Amino acid sequence: MATTQPQTNQLMRDRVVLVTGASRGIGAATAKLLGRHGAAVGVNYYTNEVAAQEVVDEITSSGGKALPVKADVRDHQQVEAMVQQVVEAFGSIDTLVANANAAFFASSFIDTPWEDFEAKLLGELKGTFFPCKAVVPSMIEQKRGCIVVVSSGASRTPSEGLSAHSTAKSGLDAFVKSLALELGPYGIRANIVSPGLTLTDATQWLPQEQKDASAQQVPLRRNGLPEDIASAILLLASEQANFITGAYLPVSGGVQML
Repeated sequence: MATTQPQTNQLMRDRVVLVTGASRGIGAATAKLLGRHGAAVGVNYYTNEVAAQEVVDEITSSGGKALPVKADVRDHQQVEAMVQQVVEAFGSIDTLVANANAAFFASSFIDTPWEDFEAKLLGELKGTFFPCKAVVPSMIEQKRGCIVVVSSGASRTPSEGLSAHSTAKSGLDAFVKSLALELGPYGIRANIVSPGLTLTDATQWLPQEQKDASAQQVPLRRNGLPEDIASAILLLASEQANFITGAYLPVSGGVQML
């Protein structure tokens, strides 16, 4: 008697997801993974339309649904227009992955002017605040929803030269806890994923010797990959985590142990 192979368990079947900063790195890996698990995915990008379309093409070529949507997530009008595009294509957004980051820079506190510090702080907070503002009303109406925000291990373990980055990400951590508290009664969950050093184009400027040294400090003896972070996001976004909210999940190979 012939046997059939079990179908892949699609953890995000019938879900509508918006992933910000999804044209590359962690965002791209996340959009692809959620798409493979059955979600219809809005693939947000700011400048790199070609890369965003490549992400969309990979999802759709496998039978999934995806749409490239351009917006600067720091601009509430662009965010509103982006969300409307996704809603018109796929229906109400029930899952938001806030991954887009404000420009990263390393500079000592002494050498950092307030204008640069302020731009990083406001950029990170606006980039999560405005997408949340745009999608939460429909989540409240549906009495369900999920928000996953990508933070950084630097929010709790700062490194020299990253005062602006650490402060901005710490603000995101606090913001998400407030969301979890206020939105929980509506069936909406909000959680943080906190990557360690992850090998993306955002970290390619680091010298190889620094990456190698970092890997030796990781209990699992390697640096993270975008797919590692995407898998953690999938876990928190899926119904497998339906009683988890307000959590801070380090995805660092054991560098952060809480």
